[in-house]
Amino acid sequence: MSVVYEGPGELGMKFVAQMDRLTLEKIGEEGLANAARNQAVMHRGKSIAELRGGPVGEGDSAIVIAAGPSIPRRNPIEAIKASGYKGALVATDSAMYYMLRNGVIPDLVVTVDPQEGLVRWFGQPDLDHEEIAKDDYWRRQDMDFAFADELKTNREIMSLLETYGPQIKIALATCASKSLVDRVLDIGMQIYWWNPMFDDPDLPGSKTAALFEANGMPCINAGGNVGSSCYMIAHAVLEKKHVALTGIDFSYYPETPYFNTQYYRDLIDIIGEENLDSAYIRVFNPDLQKEFYTDPAYYWFRETFLELAADADCVTYNCTEGGILFGDHIRTQPLSQFLTDMKASGAR
Repeated sequence: MSVVYEGPGELGMKFVAQMDRLTLEKIGEEGLANAARNQAVMHRGKSIAELRGGPVGEGDSAIVIAAGPSIPRRNPIEAIKASGYKGALVATDSAMYYMLRNGVIPDLVVTVDPQEGLVRWFGQPDLDHEEIAKDDYWRRQDMDFAFADELKTNREIMSLLETYGPQIKIALATCASKSLVDRVLDIGMQIYWWNPMFDDPDLPGSKTAALFEANGMPCINAGGNVGSSCYMIAHAVLEKKHVALTGIDFSYYPETPYFNTQYYRDLIDIIGEENLDSAYIRVFNPDLQKEFYTDPAYYWFRETFLELAADADCVTYNCTEGGILFGDHIRTQPLSQFLTDMKASGAR
């Protein structure tokens, strides 16, 4: 057995300081290889530049719907439906099934991650028991409990997208996997391509600059995750001036077992189960007067998001009602208040 060599959260904070490098090492080459391959099918979509300031939702507000653990607890889609909200609904790929099964078609879906397995958010035609047995991620994760019954959920996603997929616009990152891109093309979704930034495009030898030279698609700072990508696209591309966030937790509820966290297997492989208390970080949210815990990746996403919000040309409202995203440039409030305020101000 290894010796616990750090106090609670201390090792996690050391990982946070290295997340830029670790993330690029983990997915950078895969994403760039995907982007090179996807050039052959980019003619089957448009540039995300064509959405700039365009009619995606009414008015100058948007709601980002991500798939954090607050979603099953808060169920924001019910309040959105009840309010008659007409602004833009921008969904992560992971929240698309949640919206569709609740009878709401997102105005825009965003996907950014390069891993092959993420085709599951769109339904995987060849999914079988053998593949399910190889990976427990979908059964373990706490984002959408419907995935506990993987084959049933997969069939439902495929059925919903067969019906509604051609109506949905998707901001499809050029780094997406072949399986995901093929599935999106097969569904007939309306594709708008964009490049996520892999590094500083102004630096010599920049991978981002080389990617732009190769395909000409706009480059967007994605913040390292799909929820932040939705936020950036909502204000920087759609030019919405009031952007509310739901399901952007960047954390877990205190009662959530480590086993159900997203990066559990990765952390076990790196530091061993006996050192997990040192890897997970406890954060008290003063706006909610509640404590949550997070892992190094999510904490890094939080810090990066705060930097993005500080530079954003919009008002940012965190209506997640959970999680660890708070700070000087974030207005924490219930979703019901945002919906009421937008209706009263005519900003919807």
